[in-house]
Amino acid sequence: SLDPAATRAVEHIIRDSHARGTAIVMASHNLAQARRLADDIVFLHDGRLAERAPSSIFFAQPATALARAFLEGG
Repeated sequence: SLDPAATRAVEHIIRDSHARGTAIVMASHNLAQARRLADDIVFLHDGRLAERAPSSIFFAQPATALARAFLEGG
């Protein structure tokens, strides 16, 4: 729930930290931000692991019906 300028600033900090070798765990419902920042996606449903994949694969070909429905807005 950040304004665009604050979002850019936070994402810059995340990218810089990651470039220096820091592993970052981030929880988000913001799919666009996850696409921009994530190397891997861990998709949880009802507190349980539903799917884990590299972000490019998760967004292009989700393996579970739950992930597909989430990505489609359902």
